[in-house]
Amino acid sequence: MKNHVVIIGNGIAGITTARHLRKNNSETKITVISGETEHFFSRTALMYIYMGHMRYKDTKPYEDWFWKKNRIELVHEYVQSVDFNNQLLTLDSHTISYDKLVIATGSTPNKFGWKGQDLPGVQGLYSKQDLDELESSTTNSEVKKAVIVGGGLIGVEFAEMLHSRGIEVSFLVRENRFWGGVLPIEEGEMIANHMKNDHHIDVRLEEELEEIIEGKNGRASAVITKKGEKIECQLVGLTAGVHPNIDFLRDTDLRIGKGIQVNEYLETNIPNVYAAGDCAEVLEPRAGRRSIEAVWYVGRMMGETLGQTLSRNKIAYEPGIWFNSAKFFDIEYQTYGNVSANKKENESVFYWKHPTKPISFRAVFESETRALIGINNFGIRLRHKICDKWIKSKAPIETILTELRDANFDPEFYSHYESQIIDQFNQENGTNLKPKKRNMWAIFGKNN
Repeated sequence: MKNHVVIIGNGIAGITTARHLRKNNSETKITVISGETEHFFSRTALMYIYMGHMRYKDTKPYEDWFWKKNRIELVHEYVQSVDFNNQLLTLDSHTISYDKLVIATGSTPNKFGWKGQDLPGVQGLYSKQDLDELESSTTNSEVKKAVIVGGGLIGVEFAEMLHSRGIEVSFLVRENRFWGGVLPIEEGEMIANHMKNDHHIDVRLEEELEEIIEGKNGRASAVITKKGEKIECQLVGLTAGVHPNIDFLRDTDLRIGKGIQVNEYLETNIPNVYAAGDCAEVLEPRAGRRSIEAVWYVGRMMGETLGQTLSRNKIAYEPGIWFNSAKFFDIEYQTYGNVSANKKENESVFYWKHPTKPISFRAVFESETRALIGINNFGIRLRHKICDKWIKSKAPIETILTELRDANFDPEFYSHYESQIIDQFNQENGTNLKPKKRNMWAIFGKNN
């Protein structure tokens, strides 16, 4: 009898697990269950569907026939409960048994008990259903003004989407700058000012939601802030972070903290049950990493790891050096290593900002050894491979700056800023560093 692996969730973690399991094992029966969509799609592309840059079918990395050809069965239903003792899942219309189970149910938007948070016209922006609801609410409707609650990546995407359709946006940000729990104050202020001045978003710093007011039509009609201000609106976007989507598992024997707790092999406390992606809480995370990391590439790497383990090639999840990227309207953002919102005691910082444009470079390094700890980059693209190498090798800040040209990933005719960055470092530190010529071996590798 074939081993039956069932995966709950068809996001990046679940689908990567299925693909890599099938790549390494042609015999295992694989079933993927999702009530959100029938087929895997790129969640990060939701905003581009709404803005008219892509069609939904363009966000699916694989043709619909791919799954049948690779003998990966797709079940388009929600899981209502899990019986771990009998290895049985209860779905909307039937039950499914499993030999091994992977839980990859992702995240769900936070709600904090605000009065009016469940009114029509109040929503998050995470699922395909959220996108459909937003499309329905804002197409040929009376939505002229929206309020977004929560200053993070999803909030920026929400603001850009609404802005693209001419909807006026007020953005409530609890901290004293945008994304204050992640970005240092200079970058947080730069992004907030860019949204205000260049895109006319009404960014309100140090402001929080108190309640949402119901209008005569039964829908959201205004919000009241903690400072007592009333802001009229027809749509409220709740983007104050996410949490693991695991409520249907809380009354089981599964060990749950903030997420489903797993060891380095992504195993839970129940034999033959694993968790991956946004819903997984790593009990002993690597240095510089968080126990829950709700980002796309973490889900992909966990899926690759589980695909090997389920193919009887048991390996530990190794996330490597932290990195992430995003876009704030038209500003690209990259981060490598560890850059805290507030400088730590043993750290030194070099920060450069363009005098007129929202472009900046931040390097955090150890005060004593000068070894690079992390980089924040806005408006300049850097090569992941080279930044990763610098951090792993503990390269000193002086070496980083002289080799900065090697890391530049911008096209040939884009403006480059290495000379200006080094000039400022020299002025601040009394050094005489000069940029080296580009090392093509370092950039492309010997085999390229």
